[in-house]
Amino acid sequence: MDSDAARLLDAAEFAAQKHREQRRKDPEGTPFINHPIAVARILACEAGVTDIELLQAALLHDTVEDTDTTFAELEARFGGAVTGLVREVTDDKELPRAERKRLQVERAPGRSPRAKLLQLADKLHNLRDIARCPPAGWSPERVQEYFRWAAQVVSGLRGSSPALEAALERLCAERAAGPGLEAGPGAGTAGDARRDGQ
Repeated sequence: MDSDAARLLDAAEFAAQKHREQRRKDPEGTPFINHPIAVARILACEAGVTDIELLQAALLHDTVEDTDTTFAELEARFGGAVTGLVREVTDDKELPRAERKRLQVERAPGRSPRAKLLQLADKLHNLRDIARCPPAGWSPERVQEYFRWAAQVVSGLRGSSPALEAALERLCAERAAGPGLEAGPGAGTAGDARRDGQ
């Protein structure tokens, strides 16, 4: 597979197969694959990323965490660099949810530059989705909590992409202006948002 386009489409096809039975938990039941595609689009169109390995990792970033995919499977098909990026942003599902949340905040500053970009784009899409259409059953307080927690994670990713950081700041400011919400974003894990709604 020689061309960048072919490599990117291979990752898209792999992710689509792995996520084919999954839906986001918003009231619309959006197909889950829309999320990794949107994360890759944010990187390419809003952050100006042309790094094919990073864009592949964006398409694949939830495959290990949310499907039966293994890191060995990713490495055999996409190589060590792509797999390493996916590994950096994958939560350990063996851990309790509160611990996964804590570790995302703690580990954000030490992530590689490419993993920081990927995590910024992931958070931006999750927050946009939650702001647009909160997960079924989420109260305004829970949405606010998620925004607050996400802000803590994002603070450890600063210096990675002025464009994405500005977009996140605008989104949080808009959210803060809403009824009953304070300034700053919120709680849950990226996994929470996916499993609980985004």
